Amino acid sequence: MSLKRRDRTTAIGVGALPSARRRSALLATDLQDLSFLRRAAPALIAMGIVSLADFLSGQDRYLAPLMVVVPSVASLTLKPVELLWVCLLGFFALLGLSNYDQVVDLNDGRFLYGAMVSYVALTVLGAGVAELRMRRAAAFAAVASVAEAAQRALLRQPPPTVGPLRLAVRYVSAADAGRIGGDLYSVLDTPYGVRVLVGDVRGKGLGAVQTAAVVLGAFREAAYDEDKLPNVAGRIEASVQRHVPDGEFTTALFAGFDRPGQVELMHLGHVPPIKVGRDGTVEVLESPEPWVPLGLGKLAAGEPGVMRVPFGVDDVLVLCTDGVIEARHHRTGEFYPLAERVGPLVRDASRSLAELESAVGRIYADLLLHTGGELGDDALLLLLSRTDPDRD
Repeated sequence: MSLKRRDRTTAIGVGALPSARRRSALLATDLQDLSFLRRAAPALIAMGIVSLADFLSGQDRYLAPLMVVVPSVASLTLKPVELLWVCLLGFFALLGLSNYDQVVDLNDGRFLYGAMVSYVALTVLGAGVAELRMRRAAAFAAVASVAEAAQRALLRQPPPTVGPLRLAVRYVSAADAGRIGGDLYSVLDTPYGVRVLVGDVRGKGLGAVQTAAVVLGAFREAAYDEDKLPNVAGRIEASVQRHVPDGEFTTALFAGFDRPGQVELMHLGHVPPIKVGRDGTVEVLESPEPWVPLGLGKLAAGEPGVMRVPFGVDDVLVLCTDGVIEARHHRTGEFYPLAERVGPLVRDASRSLAELESAVGRIYADLLLHTGGELGDDALLLLLSRTDPDRD
């Protein structure tokens, strides 16, 4: 199966949204990324069905007036000029069927006259509907593109190397009406080592982006000021309580790299990370003391627990959001088994930045194969490995 046409996701980078991406959003919204023949197919099929039905019913049945469905169907997928050309073909088909049925001999041709007037009127109306449809699609694409550009600016994609870490990111926005979601990440080199945040805001749209802005803004300040990850989480929790509506929450995973050969992890209701060894061995790093998501801290007493696990130069840490592990198989509906598939896909990826980039690309391609080429939710993949001075 070819994935080129069905994959409508796009990797999130930095800066303003390119004009090509805005045009792509418009084309996909109004089906203009399909060829003319594919967009004209419904109207042409309707034309063929009416013609065949009239021919098979014989000359004693006059079904040609049913051709008026052609302008209505064409207005759903075609541009106004394209609609006029297709409807002109339908008009000639109407005349041909009328001649076949010898309508001019029935009631002085009044049936033919009424059918022609109705067809022309609906063609003009259909062209107007097509124009209105395209304008509304352009407005929707513009709003969606601006929102996506805001999300790009908010994320501030980090460089491929931050402190002693290499990283490779694949952040894709799903092809649905929401277009943007609340997946977020940040990688910062602080006085307390490199600190990483991966999170997922509940919901979609601009509200989710606003919540993500609060979380990321608080993290970018607290990560430099606080010496412990629970204190960083506490600062973010306080900011969320002040600026985010009650009931909204953000699952989060914090990672700290303050000591060589180790990683410090703190789970706040998020997808657990996966550690992959150089030989492809997989270890899911479940927390023995998981904590509530950001925004729900007032429901729990105490502070989040922190776990330390070994993390050497031969290891790769795979972080993701639930858009990855909850992606469903295009036939069976099963969730994507990341822990089962990630080992061979990431094996040996710790050797270089190029290998790490290739690995995240392989996971993403495998994810698309699983879903059949489309993602129903935003998805984030973040791969981390340590630099090795002897190897680099």
